[in-house]
Amino acid sequence: MADRLRDDVGALLREAAAEIVVPMFRRLDDADISEKAPGELVTVADRRAEAFISDRLRRLRPGSVVVGEEAVAENRGLLRHLRGAGDVWLVDPVDGTANFAAGRRPFALMVALLTDGEPAASWVYDPLDGTLATGRADAGTWLDGAPVRTTRALPELGALRGTAMTRFLPPDTRRIVESGGARLGELLPGQHCAGREYLDMLTGAQQFVLFWRTLPWDHAPGTLLVRAAGGVARRFDGTDYHPADDGRGLLVAATEEIWDEVRSALLGG
Repeated sequence: MADRLRDDVGALLREAAAEIVVPMFRRLDDADISEKAPGELVTVADRRAEAFISDRLRRLRPGSVVVGEEAVAENRGLLRHLRGAGDVWLVDPVDGTANFAAGRRPFALMVALLTDGEPAASWVYDPLDGTLATGRADAGTWLDGAPVRTTRALPELGALRGTAMTRFLPPDTRRIVESGGARLGELLPGQHCAGREYLDMLTGAQQFVLFWRTLPWDHAPGTLLVRAAGGVARRFDGTDYHPADDGRGLLVAATEEIWDEVRSALLGG
């Protein structure tokens, strides 16, 4: 990813947030919110931002394909592109829609670029605090324009702080995770916004995050950022995460050692 593309996509997310998403925050009425699936909300901001972002991304990379969260809700066949040749954009126009619809923070705008089926670059933007993370798979991660590493100034393993999103875990796994949290420093309940969880790993506010559901637009951007900054992102069985995989369970950690420690504490082995 050349600096020009990194800057162009970052500017695009800022523009979409300023022109579409933020002006609607806490200004939605009932007609602006609907369910695209049971328990899955979508707002007019999601749809308008996705259309805006998708159009501009296609202009940045002519011939590229866009796989947006809201477009996939209408046509799941788009997911086949995640293993395809060429450039494919993954777009989450408002990550944390339930928060956004309820007038709560955080929420984020996220984009990932896959090239020939492999994650190549990503962007995560929190428009309320202005934090923008960008990353390239072979060149590192930047937080508000400055290089960042997940491996800096880490706490002792027994004082780790991180999130376990337990809502969708199978009951037996949830009990194991919740009881295992006592072996770590602090187990947080989650912010219902994957983008913010990944940003908090980059800032050092937490050292790990555990998810059950792993929709590609939720995790392709953040896992690339963490990996490019020195961290790891793997399924519970230790296999590397790929956004095209149709699986469950994801543990992301600041270092290999932390991944092993948290895996042992929260998943029992």
